[in-house]
Amino acid sequence: MPPITGRAKVERLPSAEDRAGAKTRLDLAVRLRRNRKAEWSRRLVAEHRLSADDLIWPLFLCEGAGKHEAISAMPGVERLSVDLAVRAAERAIKLKIPALALFPNTDPGLRDERGSEALNPDNLVCRALAAIKREFPELGLVADVALDPYTSHGHDGLLVDGKIVNDETVTVLVEQAKVLAAAGADVVAPSDMMDGRVGAIRRALDQAGFIDTQILSYAVKYASAFYGPFREAVGSQATPKGDKRTYQMDPANGNEALREALLDIEEGADLLMVKPGLPYLDVLWRVKEAFGMPTLVYQVSGEYSMIMAAAKNDWIDGDKAMMESLIAFKRAGADAILTYFAPRVAERLAREA
Repeated sequence: MPPITGRAKVERLPSAEDRAGAKTRLDLAVRLRRNRKAEWSRRLVAEHRLSADDLIWPLFLCEGAGKHEAISAMPGVERLSVDLAVRAAERAIKLKIPALALFPNTDPGLRDERGSEALNPDNLVCRALAAIKREFPELGLVADVALDPYTSHGHDGLLVDGKIVNDETVTVLVEQAKVLAAAGADVVAPSDMMDGRVGAIRRALDQAGFIDTQILSYAVKYASAFYGPFREAVGSQATPKGDKRTYQMDPANGNEALREALLDIEEGADLLMVKPGLPYLDVLWRVKEAFGMPTLVYQVSGEYSMIMAAAKNDWIDGDKAMMESLIAFKRAGADAILTYFAPRVAERLAREA
C-alpha cells in the first residue's frame, strides 16, 4: 500500500490484527468512559439534576366557565377559564410543582391605549389569583407586571406620540403590582423592561403593607423572535405598533445584561430572570456567576413550539429533547425554570423516582 501523504503523515492504515491488539498496546491511566459504563454509575457522578422543585408552570387564562381553548402554535397548551385554572393548580400540587405563573388573554373590548384593565381588581388574572389562593394557599403564584395583555397597541408600556414612555409607564406598573399583590400574588414579576420600575414597585409594595411580596425581575429580557406563539396565547399577536427594541434588550449584547441585573438587584429585586432561555445560556451563566442571586430562566413559547414541531415530524425524540433542554438550564446556573413542559416533566420525574 502506498503511503498516505498530507498534513499528518500516516505510513499505513491499521490492519485487523493491529486493531485487535490495540487494547493491549494502550496504556491509559485515565479512562473517562469508566464512569459512563452503566446507568448506576452515570447517576452516581451526574453533576446536575432536575426535579419538580425546579419548575414553574405558566398558565394562560381566558374568560368563561369550564372552558379550555387550544393554542395552535403551542400544541398541548391551552387557555383555561378560572375554574379550570384552579383544577390545574390542584394538578400542580399533586405533581409537587412549587408555583404557577399566570397570563391573561384579555377580551379585546377591554383593551385600551392605557391598559386600564390592568388596574381592575376584578380582572381575569386577579380573579384567578384569588380563586387559586383560596383553595391552595400553599401554592406559589407569580403574576406578570406589564401592560401588553391590556393595551390596544400591544406594547408593554404607554405609547405617546409613537414612543413608549418610561416614567409614565412605571407609575401605572406600580399600581398594577399593588392590585396583583392584593389579589393574592406571592410574586410580582415586572417583565416590561422599563428603567427604574423595580425600585418604584418595591417602595410602593412596602408602603402598602405588602412587605413579604417578592419581586421577580425580568432583569434580562431580549427583543426576541422566540415570543411569537406567546403573543397568540395572550391575544396580542395582531396588536403591536412600533418597535419593542426600544425597551427590550438587543440580542447582540451580553455585558449590558450584567448592568441590567445589577440595577435591579440594587433596586430590591428578590429574584432575577433571563429570557429567552436556550439562545442565551451564556448570559444566564454570566448573571448567575456575577451575582449569586436566585436566577430563573424562561423557556419561552418559541423554544417549546420548536421542540414540539420537530417531535411531531419525528425529526427528534421530543421527550429526550425536552429533558436535555431543561438540564442545560440547570448546568448554566438556573435555580428555577419557567416552562410549558412543567407538568409533563414532573410526571416523568415522578415515574422515574
